[in-house]
Amino acid sequence: SRATTFCLMALAPIPEFLHVLGTVTSIDEKHIDVKTTKGQVVLVLLTKQVKYKNKHNPKSLDPPAVGDRVIIEASRDEKTKKVTATVVHYSPGSIPLPPR
Repeated sequence: SRATTFCLMALAPIPEFLHVLGTVTSIDEKHIDVKTTKGQVVLVLLTKQVKYKNKHNPKSLDPPAVGDRVIIEASRDEKTKKVTATVVHYSPGSIPLPPR
């Protein structure tokens, strides 16, 4: 019946996918704080499954550092409202200039 199907779907909310763009203000192995272009700081949870993609070094698996610009692909849990990263794209903020 339709009512049963509806109830089952209501129990398993589909996570909302979003992008968080901005600059890293703090990071550890559990979370990353990103200051967006609007000036608000967004806390994004990090899991062991998260992938880091360094724009300037595709082979690097290292996480970004404070000051780096990031675009984070994330999902938000509807119940807890917590945002969890799946992929963190970043470009290091302090790129050394090539020697002349």
